[in-house]
Amino acid sequence: MPEITAGAGCVTQITVAEAEEGKQDALLALMKERAAFMARQPGFISISLHRSLDGRRVVNYVQWSNREQLTAAHHTDAFREKWPEVGNAAEQIGLDLYEVAHVEA
Repeated sequence: MPEITAGAGCVTQITVAEAEEGKQDALLALMKERAAFMARQPGFISISLHRSLDGRRVVNYVQWSNREQLTAAHHTDAFREKWPEVGNAAEQIGLDLYEVAHVEA
């Protein structure tokens, strides 16, 4: 489960991928496959995938124990060989790292 708590000490990566027209489902399928791979990597906490209702974007909300383990997961041979097609299915991908600053529940 995602740990959305200020001060939790984990790092959050939020990726917004803009799918080519009519390719949101294909992009989401690739990202689900990638999520299953990442879930087996050291430091993984959670991945939540979100599909925009306009059929264009997929948002990936990923939490890791720390930045170093997230970086290491992205640099494994298996990750680099298997998922360059995510970039091919998207017109644009924006990726940034965050920390939770405030939660109101």
